[in-house]
Amino acid sequence: MKRILITGASSGIGLAIAKLLVAQGHEVWGTSRNLERIPKLPRWHAVRLDLADRLSVEEAFNFALTEAGYFDVLINNAGAGHFGPAEFLPMETIVNQFQILVFGQIQLMQLALRHMQARGEGLIINVTSLASRLPVPFMAAYNAGKAALAAFTLSIQLELGDSRVHIVDLQPADISTEFNQDVSKSTQRDPRYDDKVASAWEVTERNMRDAPKPDLVARHVLKLISTVHPPLRITVGNAFQSKIAPLIFRFLPQRVRLWGLRRHYDI
Repeated sequence: MKRILITGASSGIGLAIAKLLVAQGHEVWGTSRNLERIPKLPRWHAVRLDLADRLSVEEAFNFALTEAGYFDVLINNAGAGHFGPAEFLPMETIVNQFQILVFGQIQLMQLALRHMQARGEGLIINVTSLASRLPVPFMAAYNAGKAALAAFTLSIQLELGDSRVHIVDLQPADISTEFNQDVSKSTQRDPRYDDKVASAWEVTERNMRDAPKPDLVARHVLKLISTVHPPLRITVGNAFQSKIAPLIFRFLPQRVRLWGLRRHYDI
């Protein structure tokens, strides 16, 4: 039995992960901005956390750690998205996206890392996104935030060396969740972008409907937490998105990558 802290546990990927971990006998501290959305299950402890608030991050971690005594695993999963042309993206929106997707998660990771280093072992799983490598059009702040967290994760992996604290960059491709329903959309209209925005959103919605369920990610997480030497990065999703597309894109010139993405999103 392991003691696990997971953010964003009230819906989507986080909810699926937390349910599976609890079902397997692990003790879970799951966070949400709204504790009423956390299921009331044995071995599941609800923790209020708002990643947009730095004080909330520290208070939530310390509260959960006091209850748990120690953590074997931290899963940085919570997130948010914004959809609209990057040209009109308000700086306030960019700052908010980076606070939730990057700064808040790095703060939580640092708190957990110091605790785990002192214990001499631990596992941190940062749920970034395949969008860090294959960006979704009109989600520039989200793509950039996920890429920033992935780069920060790689930097820590480099610095930790042979430490018994392991960090994994888990990159989901499209996973069928309610994420798109919670994505905020730009109210700015411009005839240069309107048709492209509509097409890209239609494809994004279709991809989400046809994507694997979040249980797929949960099963990969369950395997990771029982692995002595977990991989540094894994991509989870359907075979084309998670395996074939990243491999092809690795060897393509930037101009060809952009052409392929534009074709895919019909823009």
